[in-house]
Amino acid sequence: MTRMNFFMAAAIAAVAAIACSEKSDSGAVLEKWPWEDQTQEPVTPEVKDPNQAYVDAGWMNVGEQFGALPAHINVYKAPTELEGKAVVAYIAVADMARADWDVWSVKADNTYKTEDSYRTPSEVYAEGEWPIVINGGYFFYEGANYTSSLAVSEGEVFAYNINYASEDWVTVYSPTRAAFLQKTDGTFDACWTFWNNMDHFTYQIPSDNSYDEAPKQVPSANYPEKSVKFAAETAIGGGPVLINKGKFANTWSEEMFDVGGVNPTYDNPRTAIGATSDKKLIFFVCEGRNMTEGVSGLTTEDLANILLDLGCVEAINLDGGGSSCMLVNGKETIKVSDGTQRYVASTVMMK
Repeated sequence: MTRMNFFMAAAIAAVAAIACSEKSDSGAVLEKWPWEDQTQEPVTPEVKDPNQAYVDAGWMNVGEQFGALPAHINVYKAPTELEGKAVVAYIAVADMARADWDVWSVKADNTYKTEDSYRTPSEVYAEGEWPIVINGGYFFYEGANYTSSLAVSEGEVFAYNINYASEDWVTVYSPTRAAFLQKTDGTFDACWTFWNNMDHFTYQIPSDNSYDEAPKQVPSANYPEKSVKFAAETAIGGGPVLINKGKFANTWSEEMFDVGGVNPTYDNPRTAIGATSDKKLIFFVCEGRNMTEGVSGLTTEDLANILLDLGCVEAINLDGGGSSCMLVNGKETIKVSDGTQRYVASTVMMK
């Protein structure tokens, strides 16, 4: 190498060294690797919501507003509009790989009458075990307290779905009614049930009754299709079935909810329960009757569509109207339409 080339190489090396160095406060040179990008800020990994698809669809995780919850339960507030209607609605979503659920209910005799006292959701919450509580199935007062919806806890049947319906109490029908249950193998099912005062069956299609036609035959082991003997660890009745095997159902007509106050085709406060294919349990509640100005509620058709959008493959409607209520750590999510919580015959809980 010539003397000139030697000095040129040395100069280039010095410039490179300076470019890859900086001085400390004391004047010492601190070496930096040439491949380091000195202008890039550290990247903080984005934290995904456990149910990111709901957030992407406009649902807001609001669990922190109600206090600490188990990591496997999250509470979301709906966007301001669903199914083209103004809404105030919430869902509680539990990962059933770690969560648990149960039903509290009065115990009824064979005439659906109970001597037990109804409770408000707050009274059930006050027992201290369940951070999420919603109202459950149907009931009525007729000089005494009567239940009309199935309730099962730890395999024990506390009440059955009512097995008759009538507009005039002259012509009497025997409808199959909705039940949401967890089988002994852990799977969820939204199905139709019938109890004939001796045997208890479930079906995957409803008896096709209509008040415009003569009553169909009384459900049995072979009608409306081959039955399965009822067996469930936990179950709650109501109706109509909204989603069965991933398909829209909304069988309010077949279940004979034309009369009786359910008003499936009218906007009302609603409560529902559903399960997704990835074993998430969902409680749904929405406000109605203009407790918030402009918010009238939802129909059962609206409700079925919303729960389908949330990924439910099994779901039923529960008691609504003045009964609709969801508590998160004892705090109400919606304004109940009676002004105060209604005393109910059953509740559903998760933890």
